[in-house]
Amino acid sequence: MSEPKLIYFDNNATTMTSPEVVEAMLPFFGQRYGNASSMYPFGGEVARELRNAREKVAAFLGCEPRELIFTSCGTESDNTAIWSALRTQPDRKHFVTSRVEHPAILSNLPLLRKQGYSVTEIGVDENGQILWDQYITALTPDTALASFLWANNETGVIFPIEKMAAAAAERGILFHTDAVQAAGKIPIDVSKTKIDFLAVSGHKFHAPKGVGLLYVRRGLKYTPFMLGGHQESGRRGGTENIPYIVGIGRAAELALTNLIDENIRVRALRDRLEKGLTSAISYTRVNGGSEDRVPNTTNISFEYIEGEAILLHLAAKGVCASSGSACTSGSLEPSHVLRAMGVPFTAAHGSIRLSLSIHNTEAEVDEVIRIFPPIIAKLRAMSPFWQGDGPAPENGMLTCETGACQVCA
Repeated sequence: MSEPKLIYFDNNATTMTSPEVVEAMLPFFGQRYGNASSMYPFGGEVARELRNAREKVAAFLGCEPRELIFTSCGTESDNTAIWSALRTQPDRKHFVTSRVEHPAILSNLPLLRKQGYSVTEIGVDENGQILWDQYITALTPDTALASFLWANNETGVIFPIEKMAAAAAERGILFHTDAVQAAGKIPIDVSKTKIDFLAVSGHKFHAPKGVGLLYVRRGLKYTPFMLGGHQESGRRGGTENIPYIVGIGRAAELALTNLIDENIRVRALRDRLEKGLTSAISYTRVNGGSEDRVPNTTNISFEYIEGEAILLHLAAKGVCASSGSACTSGSLEPSHVLRAMGVPFTAAHGSIRLSLSIHNTEAEVDEVIRIFPPIIAKLRAMSPFWQGDGPAPENGMLTCETGACQVCA
């Protein structure tokens, strides 16, 4: 039996490297292998390509080329921004973020607290939107940095980052945004904002894995996260990864060109997928389903079953997607994002994220809509919490095998 045709609906996890990007990169793995820091012409030619890539990304983000630092990924960019902001303001000991951040931010919180910082995690409403009054109240004279996702990686919900950055600036507080899921999906022009730091990861908009960006507003005090040579104007040591930097430059160029397609055609595909699934399958809910979302992302809960089981059945049909929960070592715990939004456990356990790109088609969307209902019906028939054509009793709750996880305790 032949393998099913691959349908890739997990573009928030990573995207295909565009053929045009690969083509731009290839010469720098072969004949153009010079070090951009070298003094001779062979290296100087490569240095020019480094400058060209920086200019392309600057146009993509609406900033000056000198305000950009090339990094290895979004996580490095996030960490660099956080620790630079804190180290350049040693008298301030307060950090503000949200309860729905990416692990690149949240994983820093225990260390921050251990080092004497107080941390405020702002909540969100049922649509995944920031609780504005909580945010404003949290900004104090002791706050060193406010750090928030521009677009949530699980739900696609867009925070009002420009407004949030302006509020922080009014109070003399630095502002950082992780724009990893926003870049290439919505227009970004940092020159029109009060953003101080902005992080981007190339592989989310069809550049290769292993290259990212950090925007640092001109004139801002800054301390390097990685020490070494004079590369990146002394702001990040280490020989520049020229093939990948050329790649992210070309990807940024293409992303600018494709923004209209992303926001019209891809949005229409997402809406078609969302409507098709929620119409065909009962007891479903779209998490964060307002208009304030990036155009490619939907997060849907299928009640009374587990997301991991759905993913396994989808994979058998050639469909790639992600679950909003993680099961490790016998402990099943719903997504922290959905918990913060107040999504019931019976729905949060069965949440699936489907994220599209400009390379997806209407035929793929229709095939996924066809594939889904039998999978959900089969899994619900096996669930002790599903009774015929209706849900389980209101006090029914999914449990892990051990009964020892946070949900069941």
